[in-house]
Amino acid sequence: MTEQQITRRLAAILAADVAGYSSMMETDEVGTIAALRQIWSETFNPAVAARHGRIVKMMGDGALVEFGSVVEAVECAVAIQRAMSERNSAAQRPVEFRIGINLGDIVIEGDDIFGDGVNVAARLEGQAPRGGILASEVVHAQVSGKVGVTFLDSGEVKLKNIERPLRVWRWHGDETAPTASSMANFTRPLGTDKPSIAVLPFSVMSNDPEQEFFADGLVEDILTTLSKLSGLSVIARNSSFVYKGRSVDVRQVARELGVRFVLEGSVRKAGSRIRITAQLIDATTGVHIWADRFDRDIGDIFAVQDEITLTLATEMQVRLTEGEQARLRYTTTTNVEAWSLWIQGLNHYRGPNTTNAHVQTRRCWEKALALDPDSATLNALLGFEHFVDARHGWTGEDRETALNKAEAYVERALAIDPENPDVYRATSGILLLRSRFDEAAAAARKAVKLGPNLPDVLVFGAFVLACSGHAAEGIGQIERAITLSPNYQAWFLGVLGNAYRLAGRSEEAIAAFRAYHARSPGYGLADIVMVQEQDGRLEEARETAVQLAAARPTFTVTSWLRTQFRSDAEQMAADLASLRAAGVPE
Repeated sequence: MTEQQITRRLAAILAADVAGYSSMMETDEVGTIAALRQIWSETFNPAVAARHGRIVKMMGDGALVEFGSVVEAVECAVAIQRAMSERNSAAQRPVEFRIGINLGDIVIEGDDIFGDGVNVAARLEGQAPRGGILASEVVHAQVSGKVGVTFLDSGEVKLKNIERPLRVWRWHGDETAPTASSMANFTRPLGTDKPSIAVLPFSVMSNDPEQEFFADGLVEDILTTLSKLSGLSVIARNSSFVYKGRSVDVRQVARELGVRFVLEGSVRKAGSRIRITAQLIDATTGVHIWADRFDRDIGDIFAVQDEITLTLATEMQVRLTEGEQARLRYTTTTNVEAWSLWIQGLNHYRGPNTTNAHVQTRRCWEKALALDPDSATLNALLGFEHFVDARHGWTGEDRETALNKAEAYVERALAIDPENPDVYRATSGILLLRSRFDEAAAAARKAVKLGPNLPDVLVFGAFVLACSGHAAEGIGQIERAITLSPNYQAWFLGVLGNAYRLAGRSEEAIAAFRAYHARSPGYGLADIVMVQEQDGRLEEARETAVQLAAARPTFTVTSWLRTQFRSDAEQMAADLASLRAAGVPE
């Protein structure tokens, strides 16, 4: 085929296959073929046709489908998985699909299609969860706010024969999730003993991307300030922000997030003036409890935030201690330019957990701190960033140098504001790496006391407590972090599994680690190796080690050991021996 004969077009590609097909055929070849024939004709093919897709080819246990619309591709995949979930609930022979979706350039040759767009979709399908969907970043960007499901950010993955890592998004509806890996298994409903609130992303009355950025920062500040109140349960940003750009029913949002109150609003910025509207709704009745409009100069943004948060606490009848009244005041920075840089850094910080993201985060926050050296929060956050570097060695700086920098930032932050939760979060990590475990645990508890609704503080506190010999205590904190953040990040499951494992709750640990692996392929498998080997299941541990090597080929005992700090030296030695016994490379 010459260059002149090549026909290309942009298309959404859906790749699907049956999980565990080989073992199903080995067990019952005739029955498997019959079941699949029925599924293709009654479920899969009609779903494709209803959304204007074209089945390019069938491959026994899978299919390749082309769509002109990426929205219709995603809607088709969701419809198939939901139909299969319903079928499997009553079927003697369950069948689970894995589906990958990509949007890209394809090459047409007759009725067949080729090209990177097709290759990426096929690789995504291979890493998709059973009963779920794995979509590329470009697919998620196109369908966000246009489909009735929420995708979870699964970070960057390395796909076979694809040169660059690809950021991917995962969907696995609760109705289709396997018992061990369902997010619902790790989420507890918020208690009724205190008011609970979700702050939705504020809409932007403009097409200017900078204004959207400004609005997100405003909501971030309100959430952070409210989260310091012990008498209030506040849903985390990464959960409430899944509704960004979507027209939502407040009562449905409240049900999905398990809250009574919902705050929504809008922002318009014109030159040096801002107009902010906000309204607090009691979702149990739909009644607007409070609404107001603020027309101010841009320099008054911090005073507006103070006014909104204080009003919210009053309207929800939150009982404030004297210290909490002080913490309701905005304290991150009073410099508008520094505030803008702080928010830019947060956007990198809350993105994929990569070296580049941390480098970009640090650059933004260093610029912000240069504009406001007396910001306790900026000093504390930079201290935490240097702790992360000390633990993982991402920038190539030696551990002692990174720790010294972290300590310097934390000391400045502590002198400015001794009641800042991020100060104690960073302190607990530094002390952990210094093997001062009792002090690390005390700092983690202090951070949680000052930021009882901050999932970042809770989950890191759980990690430090588990490593410092208080795993059972840490379990309660990570479970609360998950409750406050229903759309939690995958690594929360790693912290939960580690706390379960060190507390002796092996089966619960394995369930959490398998859920972690389902969302971030390869992660959690090393921990399963340890549990299996220490339970006397050496062959299973070796099989898991093989799976680990396939998913994370660079993982070694040495790389694992660099990041581990544990007060229980005996347990640490046992874990190390387990990895070696299972054949994990040195």
